[in-house]
Amino acid sequence: MFLFLLIAMVVVVGAVTLAVVGGGDSAALPEVAPERLVDPLPETRPVGRADIEELRLPVVVRGYRMVDVDDVLVRLGAELAERDARIAELESALAGAQATAVGRPDLFAKPDEESAQ
Repeated sequence: MFLFLLIAMVVVVGAVTLAVVGGGDSAALPEVAPERLVDPLPETRPVGRADIEELRLPVVVRGYRMVDVDDVLVRLGAELAERDARIAELESALAGAQATAVGRPDLFAKPDEESAQ
């Protein structure tokens, strides 16, 4: 009786193992296509606040997909560097214009007084 139960248990464990591993034409767990970033950041215009708020990165078993996160961070870094350069350019132009305006001796003169001098 003990030998019969032992053989039956081995047969059941073997059958379950084959079923789980894929002992047949159809796989027990089909491969799932990886989730991709559906709506990436726009390529034709600068990134805005609404784009960042609507951005949803796909989640995988261990967190977010590193490739998608890296792509978004590189794009945002480039956008910020471009904006910082433009702000610095505008600030230097403004400082130059202010220095020119302050250096004029007739700063507070009215336009009709300028022509009289």
